[in-house]
Amino acid sequence: MQSNDADSSRRVSCALQGARKGAVGPESGFAAAAFALIGMLVLAPGPSPTPSLPLGSDLALLDEIEQRALLFFCEQTLSATGLTRDRAPADGSPSLAPASVAASGFALTAWCIGAQRGWLDLGATKQRVLTLLRFVDRSVAQEHGWLYHFVDIRTGARAWRCEASTIDTALFLQGAILAREYLRDPEVTALVNRIYERVDWVWALNGERTLTHGWLPETGFIDHRWDQYSELLSLYLLGIAAPARPLPADSWGAWRREPVAEYGGRTFVSSPSLFTHQYSHAWFDFRGRHDRFLDYWENSVDATLAQRAWCASLSGRFDRWSPDLWGVTASDSPRGYMDWGGPGGSADKLDGTVVPCAPGGSLPFAPQECLRALRRMLEVGGRAVWGRYGFVDAFNPQTGWVSQDVIAINVGITLTMAENLRSGFCWNQFMRAPETRRALELAGFVRDSPTHPFKSPLLASRAQEVRRWEGVLADVSAAGPAALRNPDRGGQRGSARRVPDNESNPMVPLLADGTISPGILGVRGGAALSRRSVGRLPIGLRSSGG
Repeated sequence: MQSNDADSSRRVSCALQGARKGAVGPESGFAAAAFALIGMLVLAPGPSPTPSLPLGSDLALLDEIEQRALLFFCEQTLSATGLTRDRAPADGSPSLAPASVAASGFALTAWCIGAQRGWLDLGATKQRVLTLLRFVDRSVAQEHGWLYHFVDIRTGARAWRCEASTIDTALFLQGAILAREYLRDPEVTALVNRIYERVDWVWALNGERTLTHGWLPETGFIDHRWDQYSELLSLYLLGIAAPARPLPADSWGAWRREPVAEYGGRTFVSSPSLFTHQYSHAWFDFRGRHDRFLDYWENSVDATLAQRAWCASLSGRFDRWSPDLWGVTASDSPRGYMDWGGPGGSADKLDGTVVPCAPGGSLPFAPQECLRALRRMLEVGGRAVWGRYGFVDAFNPQTGWVSQDVIAINVGITLTMAENLRSGFCWNQFMRAPETRRALELAGFVRDSPTHPFKSPLLASRAQEVRRWEGVLADVSAAGPAALRNPDRGGQRGSARRVPDNESNPMVPLLADGTISPGILGVRGGAALSRRSVGRLPIGLRSSGG
């Protein structure tokens, strides 16, 4: 691993030094860093239709995934405002998409990852962060502090008659808090604090105990509420720890942790789309802690492996699907943007499409399973599914259909979770924030006990009520069915590594050839956070899933 990392660092250092020649000012410095990435990836500026495939070790694959994702957040960000486009063509052709505030939150995280790895210049990164935060503070449309989902990338004005979005504001805030903790710059700190402080969390309750999805100038509050398990974890945690007009602490218990489901021998609180089990975990570190209801990390572990089993069970219908080629979540499709669902939901919408960010966003929770899925996607899809920014958003190995775009939040969750797998960087930085520690305390989280494993009373009390999801694994490889039906849990529920608060987070032991150790952390899989619950919003507000 050291020799590979050293080689990568030397390539980046040389590219950065060459790109800086003749650069003037912070903006050109950041542009130089983007060109350094281009040089490192052996690309040319502009469309890149046939990049070579990353066929080396697991570490080389993760390097390539992260670097190409970072290139997206450099090239698809407007230097004058710092805002990042919601989507772009996979080959790097010009994009006409508006900016997304969620995409911009992931950009803040991506730039810090790039600086930490030496792929971007730290000074230029700080200037780009400041450009974005200043513009959001002064110019991006908002209502009671809640940012509009989509905005004009040049003016910050509301786009597409979209909502002032609670969940998308939360995604932006998480990226902003991470950047504040990483950079430790006085102006960055002041801007992030001001943006956070102006959010009126009580207003967004609209007189009830749970948050609304958002607000529209034409009609007022959206009827749908964040009242059932989904990507809402981070939204409520940020709210109860907010520096001004916070949510009452008991709002953490106001939303329903349901439905409880069983699939493939795993019982968990379900939200079918896998993205809902990923996004909060990109920043909040839920490992080794639980509240009075649930171990959310283990819940996502089970949700991820249940989806893998579910996809494998459908191989009779989609013969390319298997335990090594699996993964659906909200994505592009031949019929437009689609929420494909997951275990227990209807399979009627499925057409054989697979979505790389499904395993990509679950990398820390099921490293072996997810890396195998990503490699298999490359083997099956070839150069058609691998573009300038890494994987295309989705493709169908049954029909040959390939999305022509990448979506920022799908690129972002893969980048963030790949880095968390490798180093825990996002968790380590974000969890230093006093607001995150206060949030977990107010919500009643406690550390797991090594002598008294936590058993969720929620899951136990619902044992007789569990929705029984019919599903029998298809005949797969000899080890596949046994491993999936009877996972080795070492005599206890779950197997995620427990990390003390004061321990840094070197996550991934690698073998000499750069592959992930088969015994990595004892983790058997999982994921947790998400994007908006697509099916709950008016069709005009969910064209990109941001």
